[in-house]
Amino acid sequence: MFKSLVISRLLYPGSKLELINYLSYFKNIDITSDKIYRFLDTLYQDEIKSKIETCVFEYTKNIMKGEIVLTFYDVTTLYFESESEDDLRRIGFSKEGKLARPQIQLGLFTTLQGYPLSFEVYEGNKYEGHTLVDILKKFQEKFVLPNKPIVVADRGMLNNANIAYLEENNYKYILAAKTRSIASDLKEKITNLTFIDDGTIHTLKFNKDISYKEKIDEDTSVSKSINVNQRLVLSYSFKRAKKDKYNRDKALQRLEEKIKTTKNITKKDLKLSYYAKYLNIDDHKCDITFNINNQKVDNDSKLDGIKGFITNDFTLTPSEIIEHYNNQYAVEQAFRISKTDLKIRPIYHRLETRIKAHILISFVSYSIYKEFDSKLKENNIKFKFSQKLLRDIIKHMFALRTNGKLVYLKFDEIQQQVYNAIKNS
Repeated sequence: MFKSLVISRLLYPGSKLELINYLSYFKNIDITSDKIYRFLDTLYQDEIKSKIETCVFEYTKNIMKGEIVLTFYDVTTLYFESESEDDLRRIGFSKEGKLARPQIQLGLFTTLQGYPLSFEVYEGNKYEGHTLVDILKKFQEKFVLPNKPIVVADRGMLNNANIAYLEENNYKYILAAKTRSIASDLKEKITNLTFIDDGTIHTLKFNKDISYKEKIDEDTSVSKSINVNQRLVLSYSFKRAKKDKYNRDKALQRLEEKIKTTKNITKKDLKLSYYAKYLNIDDHKCDITFNINNQKVDNDSKLDGIKGFITNDFTLTPSEIIEHYNNQYAVEQAFRISKTDLKIRPIYHRLETRIKAHILISFVSYSIYKEFDSKLKENNIKFKFSQKLLRDIIKHMFALRTNGKLVYLKFDEIQQQVYNAIKNS
């Protein structure tokens, strides 16, 4: 049943009820929707998830010639059509713009090439930065890697508690840093650097104490601090600088228009948060006036086009650090494939066990999808048409079973290319 659900999601992404059609058409087996849902109720168990993840991990490690050097981590949100919340499905910050819908969060580890390694499901209102430590602990407990991989993640994971955990547990990391939000002393050093040519790279080394709270139990946490040695790698892009200037000019125009027309300015009115720093607020005898702080605007413009990466790895070159982070596209692509080609969302289930079973099926489906895609690339097979059409072509590859052996019916040119790519897998 599990294998059939996975194959059905690859061939008929969307509703699990398509499994009924798949089994009827391809296997001459008739089942009911109740049987599918009863199976989903029993599928998701920690032991089963662990076995499946281990299977996927060991296969991936074999592809990586026995060593996982880099792991990419990211979190996405998956919304529900229902409007009711429960312990898992909660309204939170939605990356899909579904602000009033309950959701869950999916944390995913992949390799540099996008092969999946491990996943966890979290409550929809959980701060995404708090998921990194949890999934890393579970990841290390399950797979006990002798050489810990470099952890690559976006700036949502760049908080002091996460950095402290990575440092204390001997992880190397590469995290994106928002240059406009870093410490003022570093910001001043950045503005004194010269960024003219596209692709200009600078590196700043620094040592600092960071404070964080360590959770003892559900209700107790203690304040701690740790000293860290880090590098800030900075890259410049003319295209990014142009975009930064455009966004700032647009925000300034909105601010100036608002100042001219009203005395009551709120962040909600302007739909701003970051750009609020451009405002000077003068409160004189209960008469509040607003004006633009041109010095702050000028300081901000000096950071246009500059992207930063924080790391504690002093062996990699700046170019390697940037390249490793930019390869995080692989995990973003994994989410995109899962959401579109495999239609992991929207999710219509209500029960937690069925929701997690749905994610488990999608995780395995993506693993197979990724392997299939890799085999096509290894054989330099490219198609100009969509994955949906390719799926339809594959559905019409038939064979007859005679005396326990499969005899394939004649394939067309595209089907033969696909078969040749995967026959030795």
